[in-house]
Amino acid sequence: MTALAPQPISPLDGRYRDAVAPLGEFLSEAGLNRARVEVEVEWLIALTDRGLFGCAPLTDAEKQSLRRLYGDFGQAEIDWLAAKEAVTRHDVKAVEYLVRDRLAALGLERIAELTHFACTSEDINSTSYALTVQRAVIGVWLPKLREVIAALRTLAAQHADAAMLARTHGQPATPTTMGKELAVFAWRLERVAAQIEGGEFLAKFSGATGTWSAHLAAEPGVDWPGLSRTFVEGLGIGFNPLTTQIESHDWQVELYDRARHAGGILHNLATDAWTYISLGYFVQIPVAGATGSSTMPHKINPIRFENAEANLEIAGGLFATLSSTLVTSRLQRDLTDSTTQRNIGVAFGHSLLALENLLKGLDSISLSRDVLLADLDANWEVLAEAIQTVVRAEIAAGRSRISDPYALLKDLTRGHRVGAEDLASFVQGLDISDAAKQRLLALTPATYTGVAEQLARQ
Repeated sequence: MTALAPQPISPLDGRYRDAVAPLGEFLSEAGLNRARVEVEVEWLIALTDRGLFGCAPLTDAEKQSLRRLYGDFGQAEIDWLAAKEAVTRHDVKAVEYLVRDRLAALGLERIAELTHFACTSEDINSTSYALTVQRAVIGVWLPKLREVIAALRTLAAQHADAAMLARTHGQPATPTTMGKELAVFAWRLERVAAQIEGGEFLAKFSGATGTWSAHLAAEPGVDWPGLSRTFVEGLGIGFNPLTTQIESHDWQVELYDRARHAGGILHNLATDAWTYISLGYFVQIPVAGATGSSTMPHKINPIRFENAEANLEIAGGLFATLSSTLVTSRLQRDLTDSTTQRNIGVAFGHSLLALENLLKGLDSISLSRDVLLADLDANWEVLAEAIQTVVRAEIAAGRSRISDPYALLKDLTRGHRVGAEDLASFVQGLDISDAAKQRLLALTPATYTGVAEQLARQ
């Protein structure tokens, strides 16, 4: 058998590449290295701006040329770093050498020794991860989540008055509306999205063991903690002042737990949508040319929701691993976080793919109101709750002498179907006021939805 040319192992880099490509700008190896170059360059500018160690501040033109090192970061830099890392066996050191090399080309050798000054690799890495994860989550992943929320809000409003049989424990239960049930998912997701949006993205910039020892040895007269905070916060992220060699990653644990939480809600949405399709509540809109089954021509499979379900499970597993691994580090540093963080993009990739499939799935379903109404009309026994509750109110008000309304209704309805005429006859024979009887006789399963419509329109 002829060997294949090198192929991607992950489907994210294969068949799903286009769907997750926006994340690659930030959460790929190249995206991380571009951010590392950005941090190194901005640290150089921060040091020279303050005239430290006799270095004059750079001119605006020199700063602009330096910033092009990460602004124009591309394939040439990717290849250069790959070749250098093959020698250094250290990714951050390779980035330092790249910056030094470009400084020489720019005629800025005079500041070369300030490259990576007093930094440990984690100073660069924690800052770079905070930047790349922030940009990927806030700029790519969260907007896609909000698209799903918006789609749910739209469907909730469209179907706010679409009465349907609820199914608690899978059994016929007090009716609701399809709009209200979709609004529940939107509300749950909005809450988690707000938590993610308000989360922190933290970096440390305090040297080998978080003490600024080398900084003070080189220049004891500088407020290095204050300078570091100003530098990190100037990049648009938060500063962690108290760390070991590594930034403690607690902000990442919080983020991945919230992303996993959102994924759990989305998984619930996917399985509920799948179930509503199987019940005939939703009809899938055919796509021209698409095949549902390779042997059964009539089928339209709910593949968007199934794909989302599977990808959310994969993403959830990875987010859980990220959280449980990154929360701890042996003594002042071990490298388990380094390997783990390389999979941040994989976790968000599967999650983003799920969001894309959910959006397409929600856009390709149509509500069958006639099926909902037929289902309601076949289950008049769900009004037993209303009847026994009204009777209890009548007893409390002294207008009825019925002793056990719950047992009375249980005997009438439990374990068998009751039709409209059966219930009407039963209500007419109850020892309750005429006003209460009229309210109950006016009820149908389709109108027994409380304030569901109002809730769906909130």
